[in-house]
Amino acid sequence: MQIGPFRFRPGLVPTLATAVLFPVLLSLGFWQLDRAAQKEAILEAHDRMADRPALDLNRDRIDAEGSWYRRAVAQGRFDGEHQFLLDNQTHRRTVGYHVLTPYRLADGEMAVLVDRGWVPMGDSRARLPDIRLDTGLETIHGHLDQGPPTGLRLGGIADGESGWPLRIQYVDYAELSQRLGYPLLPVVLRLDPGLPGGYVREWRPQHPTGFGPERNRGYAVQWFALATALLIIFVGVNLKRVRNERND
Repeated sequence: MQIGPFRFRPGLVPTLATAVLFPVLLSLGFWQLDRAAQKEAILEAHDRMADRPALDLNRDRIDAEGSWYRRAVAQGRFDGEHQFLLDNQTHRRTVGYHVLTPYRLADGEMAVLVDRGWVPMGDSRARLPDIRLDTGLETIHGHLDQGPPTGLRLGGIADGESGWPLRIQYVDYAELSQRLGYPLLPVVLRLDPGLPGGYVREWRPQHPTGFGPERNRGYAVQWFALATALLIIFVGVNLKRVRNERND
């Protein structure tokens, strides 16, 4: 291809490499923008639902997804003898567990899983953290959520595990209800950070060091910059000035 005094003649290998890498880099950039939009939507929903009146778990009917991020209050007792440790949970790049404690609602058969926060794993997986707590009658409050995020559900909920507290890989309300012997609401109550009996509780869906939508947009800019640099290099390397034979 002749472009003025220049000739553009790319080789097969750089052309194929660019044809593969360029759309991949663009896709990664758009994926990060999509992640940023998702996080912004979650933040907006969290703040919007937090401003609504609190649900009374002892009295109000709970719609799972429609209740996420809604403030809630409940009266009952913690079932300290049957607690769960949700595995593979990180906080500030440290591996640990989220402590999920059943809370049996007063004057009823239902219970709700209460996320009491994050605890570090410790020196060995063979030694579980001490998560004992007072199980007297009390009123608690927090906000409702789908629970801590988990990865792919490979295998059973607690393969190879036994005893209490039970280490689990993900939350399945039906199976956890069977193990407990009483029904669970299909939501998790994340315990208010101001209440005692909990651990690390940074509930607002934005990392305290700023790993929110801004970070994803920054990553998107980096991917788009790499795609632009790749295109510039591809053109620059393969664009040659044509020699004027009359002056040779």
